[in-house]
Amino acid sequence: MNMNEQEGMKVLKFGGTSVGNAARIKHVGGLISERKGNLVVLSAMSGVTNTLTEISDYLYKNNIPGAQDTLNALEMKYQGVVAELYDDAKWADEALSVIGNSVGYIRALIQGDFAVAEEKEILAQGELVSTALLLNHLKERGLNAVMLPALEFMRTDHNGEPDMKYISTRLLRMLDMTEEADVYITQGYICRNAYGEVDNLKRGGSDYTASLIGAVLESEEIQIWTDIDGMHNNDPRYVEGTRPVGELNFEEAAELAYFGAKILHPNCVLPAKLNNIPVRLLNTLEPSAPGTVIYNLPPDGDIKAVAAKDGITAINIKSGRRLVAYGFMHKVFETFENHKTGIDILATSEVGITVAIDNDTRLADIVDDLKMFGTVSVDQDMVIISVVGDLHWHHAGLAVRALHALEDIPVRLVSYGGSNYNISVVIPKDFKVQALRKLSEHLFNSNPQ
Repeated sequence: MNMNEQEGMKVLKFGGTSVGNAARIKHVGGLISERKGNLVVLSAMSGVTNTLTEISDYLYKNNIPGAQDTLNALEMKYQGVVAELYDDAKWADEALSVIGNSVGYIRALIQGDFAVAEEKEILAQGELVSTALLLNHLKERGLNAVMLPALEFMRTDHNGEPDMKYISTRLLRMLDMTEEADVYITQGYICRNAYGEVDNLKRGGSDYTASLIGAVLESEEIQIWTDIDGMHNNDPRYVEGTRPVGELNFEEAAELAYFGAKILHPNCVLPAKLNNIPVRLLNTLEPSAPGTVIYNLPPDGDIKAVAAKDGITAINIKSGRRLVAYGFMHKVFETFENHKTGIDILATSEVGITVAIDNDTRLADIVDDLKMFGTVSVDQDMVIISVVGDLHWHHAGLAVRALHALEDIPVRLVSYGGSNYNISVVIPKDFKVQALRKLSEHLFNSNPQ
């Protein structure tokens, strides 16, 4: 397949819920059949990665029977999917062979020494099986479907970042050596690291895989297929009358993804943005719905959506005045860096800093160190509510509209001006739903529940 044949190719990523059972796989097979000439990135079937994580957890605890029981249940689940998915015994046998090899591989790992490297090999099995199930289903449909194994081209460097030169060289070479097919299939999430070991792109990594491949192929479009019709302007689990946002620019999408919109992984945005490739969010169950398209859209002076991020801890550090302002701030930020804990948002004054973090695993040590520089107080069980859109400060009134909607909500922290696309507040989690509904009422003219 030469480069000219790659022009116009789209990258289609299907998430775990889209291939969560035999019926869903058949449905996805139909969607792919209607969209020939594209490259499909697939996640593990929904729930499988969690099951593989559970097996690994048993092994870390040296509970071999627990790992074996969980693996047996997973094997039975797979066998049930095969029984429903295929009509031709030939393709069923092919799928069962892949499942048998995968389960056998995990059983061998169960009996040996277990560490992080073995865990990553176990976690990779979810995508290896799901892609085999889909590949054989497409072949049973009569399509010329070709597998492009991700472990042969997707690699990270010594810093854990995608090795784009390696990925591009290997993937393009694989395509050049492959005859033109109706569809190409590869695994999301999994990769090899700089040492050649099986690794992964962390949770949500299938989105990242799709974006990286789209960048290499200079794709016409990257499509992220999930079970919701685009990125909504608020969380439909808590607010009635939400609607998909038709268009977003990459900065707005990145803010929403980072601050709680689960439909898109934040890492997905950057490769597509840098290579000017549109990302379209589509609904597997309603394929005709327009969804949301994300591209280098010029600013339009409008508020687009609201998102919420749970599990937030607010930490206030009041200076003991032993340090001048710049020395105090340096020591505070250095403390979080030393404990490898990122800061989501912050507010500062000459004598104090309040930060919001979403990772409290090192909280006790962080607080202990910060007490060397001032008085420390902590508020846990908080939520970040983010209002996202073209919020450049020249657009007078937008920030006021957002804050006015929260006039009855106790606000711990406000962050505005660090980004032209986001105003965020930290509030107690008990006020989350009320805040989301009030924001919809004031910003989008929808009625709260």
